Amino acid sequence: MIYAFSTYAFDGASLELTREGRRVALEPQPARALALLLSRTGDVVTREEMRQAIWGAETHVDYDRGLAYCIGQVRSALGDSAEQPRFVQTLPKRGFRFLAPVAVNGPAAAPVAPSPPPDAAPSPVPAAAPRVPRWTFAAAALLVAALAALGWRLAVPAPPPVVAVSIFDNETGDPAHDRFVTGLSDLVVTELTNLAPGQVGVVGNAAALRQARNIRNLKALAAAVDADYVVLGQLQRQDDRLRFIVHFIRLSDGVHLQAQRFVRPPDEVLAFEADVLAETTRVVRRHLLAPGVS
Repeated sequence: MIYAFSTYAFDGASLELTREGRRVALEPQPARALALLLSRTGDVVTREEMRQAIWGAETHVDYDRGLAYCIGQVRSALGDSAEQPRFVQTLPKRGFRFLAPVAVNGPAAAPVAPSPPPDAAPSPVPAAAPRVPRWTFAAAALLVAALAALGWRLAVPAPPPVVAVSIFDNETGDPAHDRFVTGLSDLVVTELTNLAPGQVGVVGNAAALRQARNIRNLKALAAAVDADYVVLGQLQRQDDRLRFIVHFIRLSDGVHLQAQRFVRPPDEVLAFEADVLAETTRVVRRHLLAPGVS
């Protein structure tokens, strides 16, 4: 079976993981863990089921540490994280679940005819079938291959767009605003994660996103984060007032799809929270969600 999800494909027989046709290194035990998760996508796979699939009943190892290592390797290969999972979700004391939509492609097993009882009379020998020219089989094979290829392309769902949220920048020079600005970017991650699960992916804890001044180096950010868009924010001084600017940028070409600014007196800095949350959800709905999605 071939399991296709996002930009990845996984061969359940060879346990080979590829991304856009390029092989992704994955050790055998983590690969068996991924195979089980993909075969049960959307369902909870218990820790015991995972242990049996990876090691079997006869192997004695430190299962907790070994299982944590395997899941960590799977996440690393997929660019996933435990805090904001796109693919592998950990359910404490229960197990694990594969989150992303998965398309399965592979030949169905041929039915096996039951064996005749020992005393059964031999089956009559059928008459010889008329010979069919070899070119007929070749043409049929080509047609089946073409249809299978077309069906495979149609079966793979388009992956949901992914929005990265960079840590916001306090450019006022007043460190008293640092905690508020950082916390506000985390609130945006939570708000967008709950906005439309399954239709928009959100990344907020990648190392590249936790660095300041990402707006100055979008190319490096695009190379480091597996996302389609990014939300950035800047708290600045404007004369005797404060200004907060929210950016929504397409990472593939650095185009600003939206930029909005809010200006308030210094004693109303906390009111920026409602402004920014409302703006980011509005922009994501406008650009990424189908009409009617709440």
